[in-house]
Amino acid sequence: MGLRPNLLTRRAAGVASTTLALLLSTAAAGVVPAASAFSAAPGGACAEPTDSHANARVRPGAAGTHEPNELTAKQVRERDADLAAALRERANYRAGAGATTLATVTIPVVVHVIQENSTRAGGNIPDSLITSQISVLNQAYAGGTGGAATAFAFRLDKINRVTNPSWYPIVDGSSAERSMKSSLRVGGKNTLNIYLGELSDDLLGWATFPQRKLSSMDGVVVLNESLPGGTATNYNQGDTGTHEIGHWLNLYHTFQGGCGGSGDGVSDTPAEASPAFECPTGRNTCSATGLDPITNFMDYTYDSCMYQFTAGQASRMLTAWNAYRAA
Repeated sequence: MGLRPNLLTRRAAGVASTTLALLLSTAAAGVVPAASAFSAAPGGACAEPTDSHANARVRPGAAGTHEPNELTAKQVRERDADLAAALRERANYRAGAGATTLATVTIPVVVHVIQENSTRAGGNIPDSLITSQISVLNQAYAGGTGGAATAFAFRLDKINRVTNPSWYPIVDGSSAERSMKSSLRVGGKNTLNIYLGELSDDLLGWATFPQRKLSSMDGVVVLNESLPGGTATNYNQGDTGTHEIGHWLNLYHTFQGGCGGSGDGVSDTPAEASPAFECPTGRNTCSATGLDPITNFMDYTYDSCMYQFTAGQASRMLTAWNAYRAA
């Protein structure tokens, strides 16, 4: 797979109308896809309950205080076991209450803009960047940039602006992050809360994985200037948001587990030994079939290099939605 030269044109054209037939044939029954390249942490958070987010997206060469791109094999097993248990619970609930499994989902979105002050440098980004981000999400998750169509669409319900210097920048795993989310988060497990601001440790974003019990920490944190039209060079087309919401919907990095093990739990993402940065066309770090999935939204490449989810990832997200987030 290489960089698609018409990616930006297709993004600008709007949401594509793409069939869900392939997705629904594999996902509507709630089947967990076979293994291939990453998995997550116990308890539904990105890492342990310390809130050190193991699924943060980082810039190349970032010299942060922690390395947020690895989970242990034990965490992978615990997360997979929790998903299986959640699916059993959901199946029992449907049998008793007559609830149905969702095949398509529109996710309400609440965006919290965290500001140090009223200036752009202080976090006060315009509404136009946020509406553009929602458009990018809808294109990406509908398959409009060339990947598989997923079941998900996004509806912006509210923009909430908060000026609080004690929450700015947003520091990964801090008591201030917990205070911010506990104070601001709204809605149920099906409501996506996005927190925008300057971030610590040169991170681009982080997210929580779904869990059976709703946590006040649930949601996605994204660098404000990574939104479409922002100032984060090479990361300003909105795909940090796409990537982190993938985690919120239970996707893992394409490089999880390297060349061995269960990988990301998805059979159609080729194994990858380590994160890919920039856009290394033709990269092949594992002996298994397939080049590294550098154009996948769940890798670490430039936004201009990313354009797709796979059918297996679409299936995994819908399965997890019906297990964890469906009403």
